[in-house]
Amino acid sequence: MPSVSRRYASAGQQFERPSSRRDDELRAPVVLMVSGGADSTALLLLAATAELDIDDGRGTARIARERLHVLHVNHGLRGLDAAEDEEFVRDLSARFGIPCTVRRVDVAGLADAGALGQAAGSNVENVGREVRYQEASRLANRLCAEVGVPRSAARILTAHTANDRAETFIMNAIRGSGPAGLSSIPRRRNRIVRPLLDRTHEELCDLLRMRGIVWREDNTNADTRYLRAFVRHQVMPLLRQRNPKIMGSMSATCDILSDEDAYMNQVASRTYRDLVRRSSDTMVALDAARLAACEVAIARRVVRKAMLAVCPDARLEARHINRVLALVAAGSGSTSTPMGCDARVEYGLLFVRAKAAAGEKDGPLALWLDVPGRLQLPDGQALLARVVTVPQGSAAPEVARAHAVEWEGRSVLLDATAAGLDAQGGRLWVDSASAGDVMCPLGMHGQSKKLSDLLNEAKVPAADRAAVPVVRTSPRGQVVWVAGIRPDERVRTLPATRLLLELSLSRD
Repeated sequence: MPSVSRRYASAGQQFERPSSRRDDELRAPVVLMVSGGADSTALLLLAATAELDIDDGRGTARIARERLHVLHVNHGLRGLDAAEDEEFVRDLSARFGIPCTVRRVDVAGLADAGALGQAAGSNVENVGREVRYQEASRLANRLCAEVGVPRSAARILTAHTANDRAETFIMNAIRGSGPAGLSSIPRRRNRIVRPLLDRTHEELCDLLRMRGIVWREDNTNADTRYLRAFVRHQVMPLLRQRNPKIMGSMSATCDILSDEDAYMNQVASRTYRDLVRRSSDTMVALDAARLAACEVAIARRVVRKAMLAVCPDARLEARHINRVLALVAAGSGSTSTPMGCDARVEYGLLFVRAKAAAGEKDGPLALWLDVPGRLQLPDGQALLARVVTVPQGSAAPEVARAHAVEWEGRSVLLDATAAGLDAQGGRLWVDSASAGDVMCPLGMHGQSKKLSDLLNEAKVPAADRAAVPVVRTSPRGQVVWVAGIRPDERVRTLPATRLLLELSLSRD
């Protein structure tokens, strides 16, 4: 998100780069995505002969010719026309002395097969878009490696115009969208930059005519069965009748929405980090009470972040977010969404988890842990164990207490001998709590307690209890540590303890 000085400074007001700064951006590749249509043809022309702002800190400036590289993706959808598009882009690139890479992809086949994370039978246009960006990213990475610059220094330029931005705004409004969708096409997303967003399609066509350059036309762009073509040919002409400068007006609106959406996302990200109480690859637990006290605009974004954290490919709609927020307001309850997420409010926390993690797909824990050694757990965490000696001049109980406080219960120091280990180590058994399991929790002076009661008091949801590692001396031996919750009284350190067993629960 740009600052005021960055957004509104003129070229003469730009800050000078420190002399010690590496000029990677002056050597990094600039990939031009060229289809052969008017807009992308104009992009190639302007990149080769004029000044463009590619958001590399230099403002509007010429791009060194040796940095430019054209990418054309042939989707294989239009037969001879597609082949002629490919040949046109090759010839145009050669005319300006710019290397050209062509990729031929069976987009229709990928759509039917449900490739690229899309559902089988997906929209060919969506799959084609994914293919183009994947190929552009792959080419940019290769070129960066050849030049020896960081990947982040590369730029991938697309030829989106003010027309495209306005059309996307209307399309998203028709479908129903929040601020992110109504922000339409951003000027930049990571390495992808759209330097022509302030120009209209008509202006670019006029430029090409003045230069005597023809371009290719895709006849499918006139098929109003597609939403974009419908908006372009039937909706936008009506809007122009009311406001001839509609493109500029809508582009300004998109800039405002985009800036404010970016700021709100920053606030929501900070709130999200503050509210997370537990997390794994398949589960996020948020403080439900504090979430309920948040402003709705922030709470929506926090819930969205939590759901995408466990289900990255989810296509979220407002009704899904609202359903979860209703649970948070009620203080209890559960719901499922069609994208693979379960949400439940219990023990004062909102648990959002992937549906696959709600069952026991990976089976219960039942593994040996070598000491010293490391055991990878199904939920992405790891158990580490080793035997260490008590530091000379120190008392084992004091060392263990300080360690537990420092690591907040994620790591403990216990009596290695009481756990059946010696100076060389040994083995411990790791599994899950079973019905009827008991232990003597540290601090209860030898009184026993069911593991189910201990987990309940620790507010571990029933759906997560099978994933809590229980470390034992053997498959049928006594409990040593309920990982991250409580060690057993019988393996606590004593003044006479000389060997310490260090057990740690970590996340990679």
